[in-house]
Amino acid sequence: MNMLGLFFSLLAIIGWSAYPTLVSYFGGKPVQGIFGATWGTLIVAIVLSLVTGMPMLHGSNFWLAFLSGAAWAFGNVLTIMAFGMKDQEGNALGSAKAMPISTAFQITANVVWGVLMLGNWGPVSSKTYGFIAVVIILIGAYLTTYQEKKSAGNKELLTKAVGVLLIAQVGYSLYGILPQYTKGTDGMHMFLAQAMGMAAFGLVLGIYEVSKNNNNIFTQSVTYKQIFSGFFFAMAALGYLVSAQPAMLGLATGFVLSQVSIVGATISGIIVMRTKKTGKEWLVIAIGLVMIVIAAAVTVFLKN
Repeated sequence: MNMLGLFFSLLAIIGWSAYPTLVSYFGGKPVQGIFGATWGTLIVAIVLSLVTGMPMLHGSNFWLAFLSGAAWAFGNVLTIMAFGMKDQEGNALGSAKAMPISTAFQITANVVWGVLMLGNWGPVSSKTYGFIAVVIILIGAYLTTYQEKKSAGNKELLTKAVGVLLIAQVGYSLYGILPQYTKGTDGMHMFLAQAMGMAAFGLVLGIYEVSKNNNNIFTQSVTYKQIFSGFFFAMAALGYLVSAQPAMLGLATGFVLSQVSIVGATISGIIVMRTKKTGKEWLVIAIGLVMIVIAAAVTVFLKN
């Protein structure tokens, strides 16, 4: 068991537990959420690089890390859009419902790639237990979206959200996969280049919003409030980037563990956004969350 990898994975869990709830809480348009998150991450990455004296990556390593950051930003802006999607009655989907769906897609894509293409969970027994754990996590994620009284508008909203989140998954997959093909470096050294890719995408998106919609997000306070949410994302991004490296936990286990953050994201999203839940809904959600935690814990002990 790699204790250092587990420590960085814990950082990812804490950061991603708080991040989606803060984005929803601060509000604003998706472009403001993505600008704040990406520039908050860049600030943390610059400070970390200055304090530790880490050199800048160059060549293919730089571009793989940079593009993975830009890919994440693409996926995240679509996910934030899903947070704000509303049904016919004006009820927003919210992070508590959107995150479990997004998590299910991300776990499936990253585990399949990690196992089939990168050789994670080498022995047949590890693959068997790992895929059983993933299925349990997916079922648990589905249970967290349980709603006792469903309306036609709610079903239609969920269908649209699934479509948006599937497209977002392209960005999230590249975010996890591209760093696996760097050579002679590690997650700590990749962090700044990755943050630069994120911030570049966020800036381009912000400039586009100003020119296309005549909406100057750079003069609005909510844009800079979202930078605070970016600090939590930076913690998660660094934790995941390090823990998912082959020398640590590997992509499959590192990613699955990081997604335990769905527990914190779901509960905090319900509480902070004051989403009303019946006793039965809380029970089903709790069962789903317990399933996720137990199944994710199993992956820690799988052999690579």
